[in-house]
Amino acid sequence: MKLYNPLYTVADIFRSHFDEYNRQYGPLPKHYYAAANAIMQCRTEQLGGHIYQCDSCSHEVTLYNSCRNRHCPQCQAMARAHWVDQRMKDALPVPYFHVVFTIPHQLNGIVLRNKKPFYSLMFKAVSETLLTLAHDPKRLGGQIGFIAALHTWGQNLMDHPHIHCIVPGGAFHIKDNAWKQCKNNFLFPIAVLQKMFRGKCMDYFRKAIADGTINPMFSATSEFPDFEALLQKLYTIKWVVYVKEPFTSVQNLVKYLARYTHRVAISNHRILNFENGFVTFAYKDYKDHDKKKSMTLSAIEFIRRFMLHILPQGFMRIRQYGFLANKVKKKQLPLIRESMVKTECRKHETSTEATPVTYYNPFLCPHCNKGTLIKLMEVAPAENVSAKAVNG
Repeated sequence: MKLYNPLYTVADIFRSHFDEYNRQYGPLPKHYYAAANAIMQCRTEQLGGHIYQCDSCSHEVTLYNSCRNRHCPQCQAMARAHWVDQRMKDALPVPYFHVVFTIPHQLNGIVLRNKKPFYSLMFKAVSETLLTLAHDPKRLGGQIGFIAALHTWGQNLMDHPHIHCIVPGGAFHIKDNAWKQCKNNFLFPIAVLQKMFRGKCMDYFRKAIADGTINPMFSATSEFPDFEALLQKLYTIKWVVYVKEPFTSVQNLVKYLARYTHRVAISNHRILNFENGFVTFAYKDYKDHDKKKSMTLSAIEFIRRFMLHILPQGFMRIRQYGFLANKVKKKQLPLIRESMVKTECRKHETSTEATPVTYYNPFLCPHCNKGTLIKLMEVAPAENVSAKAVNG
């Protein structure tokens, strides 16, 4: 695999225009500056690095250190590869459902001003919806497990909070030590998911407003004059929840996890052009049959939209629930696999053995494209850090 060297990067845009953006929209929270600094300094002499030599053709190359910030488009490949490998050890030989929960756009403004409490509220509503329905004796009547990942962006980089869930197709009956498979690749009715998610989300939203955890901050220019007007609207519109066709193989599951779990607002390969203070990037227009289109924004507006998706400091955007929760999975997963063998619930099985997945290889020689780069010596970080956002 060749080293991926995009013509234009998010870092290029930040280095050229972040100071201007900061003058227009600053001062910003400290962790916003930390993310901006990391993106601008990533894989540059500011962070130091190492000189490598190919063990095949002797070509030498300097590789600078990565910033390892979770918002940086250049720093997700290795973290993603490690995380996916760990998750595949938990994989079960069953179909996996992909469920997406989205809040109405009327809430977006409040979410941006109350990121941590509202994102936490969303996770709570989503997890309780799935776990409650699974425990219903009329449905699966047991405990499910799932991975939930928060995404806050749409293809146009605007705010669009939603949570992706990967759910194994069945539930574990702890008392009976038995696995119950989903029938006919069907998880739960979408209408039931929508209604319960809305009810739980609205209940927690009301409570957060009442105890001051969330401040709606309505103004004279707001679409809604007060909280009750907003609530009335939210109860009358349809909340978007959908369940995609289940993954029929572990290979497809791995592919999904590798693509979606560690995504940032936009990857470098989507940036088509950057010149004269304007950025053009590719996007899918979901309202127009997923057609691929391009959009051009000023660099300042591009950065503004990107910064909408900086997460609260320390906030966990990927979480695991039910029998996949870290506290219980070491004990429950072996029991589930054992129960599957006893009840012969393996007719949908695709081997869960390690599946080869191709990741970006930073140590593949870019000259001969065959050899491996071997470390020769260290390069110290540059003393003069030129690309640095000033903390306003």
